[in-house]
Amino acid sequence: MPTLKTGNASVVSLREFVLAGFEGGLKIQVLLFAVFLTLYMVTVLGNLTMIVVITLDARLHSPMYFFLKNLSFLDLCYSSVIAPKALSDFFSSRKIITFAGCATQLFFFALLVTTDGLLLGVMAYDRFMAICNPLRYPVTMCPSACTRLVLGTYCGGCFNSIVQTSLALRVPFCSSNHINHYFCDLPSLLRIACANTALNELVMFGICGLIIVGVTCVVLVSYGYITVTILRMRSAAGRHKVFSTCGSHMTVVTLFVGTVFVMYAHPGAIESMEQGKVVSIFYTLVIPMLNPLIYSLRNKDVKEALKRLGQKHAAT
Repeated sequence: MPTLKTGNASVVSLREFVLAGFEGGLKIQVLLFAVFLTLYMVTVLGNLTMIVVITLDARLHSPMYFFLKNLSFLDLCYSSVIAPKALSDFFSSRKIITFAGCATQLFFFALLVTTDGLLLGVMAYDRFMAICNPLRYPVTMCPSACTRLVLGTYCGGCFNSIVQTSLALRVPFCSSNHINHYFCDLPSLLRIACANTALNELVMFGICGLIIVGVTCVVLVSYGYITVTILRMRSAAGRHKVFSTCGSHMTVVTLFVGTVFVMYAHPGAIESMEQGKVVSIFYTLVIPMLNPLIYSLRNKDVKEALKRLGQKHAAT
């Protein structure tokens, strides 16, 4: 366990951190609590709805919706790693998180966010195969292949999480145990370390940069081929349907990759920790909330599945 050093001689075991949260008086805290609660409730409701609809509607049992269901599951989980603790801290006088709690939050958040990003790349590859190689698609993206791809994203997320968490929690903390954030985020944790964190930062920038560049390249190459294929289509209705589906995915990728890049691969772009907290809200709560809305509002199949589910519920 890391230690909190006081002076040159005494060493005290570090058992807890203090999360600073957001600045401001009671009115600001009430407003932020309402915003966080609303975002989290919509996130839970939206992603659970997507999971239930895709599971119950046989017409949505295809690779694209299999990946979308897993994306909703990841969004639901990683927002739940952050939001409940943040909500409980708004009106708490002691915003304490234990060392074990901080380690757990850091580990699962890194695992789920990394997996989420890798899954977005897999979803782009799936659309490429479906649109550009439709004859090979049923074989290439068979159920076993889809399962292996999803398991691969979880393995990648687990690897990144183990490396980042183990390195971060090995450093000593001697100046303060106050984390200037509303959750145990890696950059904020490294700021209170009293040892050289160059290795941690290099690993964080390296792995996050590699993941972001890799996912971005897969998405750009896939959609480059998809665009060429769409332009060759004679059916205007077919082009519209493909553009609608791909447009939803590109919107999600842009939002996710952009905010994660600013926080973990290019943190110098953020001038203050308060700005960093605002950016963090986007990828911890706003994006998980928007994903089901983007896919459901822009996807005719999902909207029809919701109607069928509603009609079945009304009939019973």
